[in-house]
Order: sequence, then structure tokens, then C-alpha cells
Amino acid sequence: MDHIIRAMSSDGFVKAVAVVSTDLVERARNIHHTTAVATAALGRVLSAASMMGNMQKIEEGSLTLQFKGGGPLGTILAVSDAHGNVRGYVDNPVISLMEKYPGKLDVGAAVGADGMLTVIRDLHMKEPYVGSVALATGEIGDDIAAYFAHSEQTPTACGLGVLVNPDQSVRCAGGYLVQLLPGAPEDVISRVEIGIMNAGAVTNMLENGLDGAGIIRAVLENFEVELFEPEPVAYRCYCSRERVTAALISLGREELGEMAREGKDVHMSCQFCDADYVFTPAELEAILEGL
Repeated sequence: MDHIIRAMSSDGFVKAVAVVSTDLVERARNIHHTTAVATAALGRVLSAASMMGNMQKIEEGSLTLQFKGGGPLGTILAVSDAHGNVRGYVDNPVISLMEKYPGKLDVGAAVGADGMLTVIRDLHMKEPYVGSVALATGEIGDDIAAYFAHSEQTPTACGLGVLVNPDQSVRCAGGYLVQLLPGAPEDVISRVEIGIMNAGAVTNMLENGLDGAGIIRAVLENFEVELFEPEPVAYRCYCSRERVTAALISLGREELGEMAREGKDVHMSCQFCDADYVFTPAELEAILEGL
């Protein structure tokens, strides 16, 4: 079952979060009909957004990750609520297989490194916080770490992984974020680096049966850690007929009138999920009358 879990080292110098996101990435694959490389890239972004959204702990807040790397995938976007439930999409979900070598998907090349990572934190203040950094590699995890280092001055390690089966389904997916808190001495940094190196790839840990707590213990093997209660996470879209109606109204009276006069049903599909909202000409007329 997909879940997210946070932890703190007993010395107070390191905090971490890990997510197991296999089911939600598979849900995204089924919605968007992604091929293997697109599944891996979107899955990594969804996993990262889930952890970063959960870390905010601002009720009703949200976090958006947007990767525009210039690669064949186009824009990849994911939105997380305050609990870590996510939704997202990729511009070009169906692209040819791209591998670094047989069996290893080349996510970096598919995303591209000629572009920007933008993070939008909506904390229900007057304006959302928006931070952007140039992409370093397109590998998602490296770029998330670079964002934290440059935009939030927080030394961060980010591991992400999505393993795709030969039939295109998601075998496992997840990730972790490890952050150093102010005042962390050099030996703490060294112990974190050694732990990350020894833990290995996220997909290997998941393949070996580790859950979120197991991932954190593996990465922070050189620390005593306090683990908090895990929380379930899922692919969750907040679209509704009311929101789609509002989007129709925003088109304006003239365009709505033209749509109604055509005498055909209007289909409005959600960008994030597989919901399809149908409006009959009579319903469009009713919306017009209500303006």
C-alpha cells in the first residue's frame, strides 16, 4: 500500500521523508497511457511532489513541481496536497524507448537539461511562493536537490526510482529526501553520504521488500532515528463538475453561445485524470441564462 513517512535523527541534525508510490504511479500510467520512459519520469516527479507537499504541513496548502527540460517529454507537472496525495501529467506521454544501456531508461535525456524546474508553494498567503532553478541533469532527483540547495539553502539528498515491467506496468516506485538542519557538523554530512552510498538505488530497496521506514533506516543507517506515523497517499484529483462549469463560464458569453448553438454535446476532459464531463446544449443554455 502506498504511504509516506517522516523521520528525525536523535541528534536533531537530519530530517528525512520517504514514500512508496507504486500504486499511484501505476494509476497515473493508466490515466495517461504513458510509455516506459514517460512513466518513469512522471512517476519520479509525482513521488518528489508527494514528499515535498507532505513536508509543508500547511492544511489546505499545495505544492506544484514543473519540469520544462526541452526533451521529447515536454512539460512534466505534478501537484500535491498537504498530505502527499498527488496528481500530474506529462505533455508527451507516448515517446520511443530511450535507454542509457539495455534495461536502464534514460530519463535525463527524455526530460532534457535545457530548461527550468519551477516549484510553487501555495501556503494560503497573499501570494504563492515561486522558486525556479536551471535544470542540471534532467534526472529529477539531482534537480530537486539542486533546487533545495540554491533556492532554499538546505543541503538535500534526493533518491527517486520507478521500475517498469516488460508489459509497461509499474513494478515499484518510491523515493526519499534527506535534509541537513542548520549547524550540522562535518561528521554528520559524512555519515549521511556513506549511508546513501551503502543503501543503493531506491528500486533495489523496494525490490528487496523495504517499506518507507525501511528506506529511511537504510539511508540513515549511521543514525538513531525517530520515525513518525506513516500516512497513506494516493493519486487524487480534485476536479468536479462545478469546477469545470466555472472553466466554461470563464470562456465568456459569446463563446458559450456559439457552443450552445452548434447543438452538440460538449465534452470537457480533466487534464489530470480520466474524468469526462458532458454538457448538453440545454445545459449550456442554462449556464448562459445564469450569467
